[in-house]
Amino acid sequence: MPNTDLVQKYTDMATTSSLPKAPDDFTSTGESTCENCHQPINGPFCAQCGQQAESTLKYFWVVIMHLLDDIFSFDSRAARTIFPLVTRPAFLTNEYFSGRRVHYVPPLRLYLFISIVFFITLNFFVTTENSHLFQVQSKQDVIEEFNEHVELLKEKQVITQNKNQIVDDEQLKISNDLAKFATYLIDIKKDEALEKNKKLVSITTTLIELELQKFNHPDLFNKKNKERYELLSSKIVKLKNGEDVEVGSKSKPLTISNNEDGTVTFDFLAEETNKKLTEFTNGLAKKAEKAFNSDTTPLVKEVIGKLPQLMFILLPLFAVLLKMMFLFSKRLYMEHLTVALHSHSFIFFTILLLELLDVFYDYCETALPSLLGIINFIMKGMLIWIPVYLFIMQKRVYKQGYIFTFIKYNIIGMAYMILIAVTGVIAFIWGLTDV
Repeated sequence: MPNTDLVQKYTDMATTSSLPKAPDDFTSTGESTCENCHQPINGPFCAQCGQQAESTLKYFWVVIMHLLDDIFSFDSRAARTIFPLVTRPAFLTNEYFSGRRVHYVPPLRLYLFISIVFFITLNFFVTTENSHLFQVQSKQDVIEEFNEHVELLKEKQVITQNKNQIVDDEQLKISNDLAKFATYLIDIKKDEALEKNKKLVSITTTLIELELQKFNHPDLFNKKNKERYELLSSKIVKLKNGEDVEVGSKSKPLTISNNEDGTVTFDFLAEETNKKLTEFTNGLAKKAEKAFNSDTTPLVKEVIGKLPQLMFILLPLFAVLLKMMFLFSKRLYMEHLTVALHSHSFIFFTILLLELLDVFYDYCETALPSLLGIINFIMKGMLIWIPVYLFIMQKRVYKQGYIFTFIKYNIIGMAYMILIAVTGVIAFIWGLTDV
């Protein structure tokens, strides 16, 4: 008769070996266990120690995707957020204060998304040729247009040579123009660090523009332009002969100082510190003068690139300003910060729409001129709507009378303009240091 205990032992071994082992962090009931206190967890957090059940150790790309999803995931809440943001002052803010938040994009996420898109498009519109904010005719632009013109002259020279074996007046004129333009090209590429070269480059650039105007629009090249052309040509000759000439109106070199001798000093700073400050400001002045006398696009890009960081610092300062002006409104600082986030989101989004309408306006000038009046009317209405919207928002959020609201609105507006001006100066100086 077989040993029943031995049979039962082998039966249990066979049964347990055929079943997959449960992970160490799961109990027999299928519940996960806390890695900290090893207690069963039935939810996202441990009821014993409070630790989160989901591990924070994940693949890096998973973390990045979660972060991007938190910032940019605009589901159906976007439609319920954007429209009242533009058309209903203080609606989103009051809804957020009342606790009705799940249907709308959170204020910080809304601001981050709109500001990122706004500053990217602002950089694009400002630095492209079609931008109406800055019209920069740089030396490099002149050189490129000049080279195109020289290539046309060379092609014309080849054609005339093939037609006539004998050198005629037209061939001589083209040859003279090419020789003259070759001299222009040498002069315009000279180093502007030297004062005499700076004057020569400036005069040569203007002469090339006149030459191109004479070639492309001969009907506009009037007597005044001819006299100007002859005067500039004589100035170039004088410069090359070592004589000093005046280029435009005389202007002092750009300086940043608070003293007559061009230095920057403050009584509360040490002498060595004031000396370093003067050197720093002199360096900035030279960079600014060089940027303004050449292509300013790199400087503009640098300045715009600094604005997002500075605006993110300006937001809490604006919330402090609101807190001071509405000290007795019993609003928490975070509520004032929410007002700041929503108001800036509205301003950026509205300006973004204006930029797009401006591009569409340029397109309609040639394609759909009948729509120009309507687009112009809409753009003017949006510009007027910005200050009106902010006034209504302040009135509805803080619930004060029209007179008190109007007074505080103007005080806040003036103080904010000062903050914006300071921010612009900081962005400009910061941009100069990186050019």
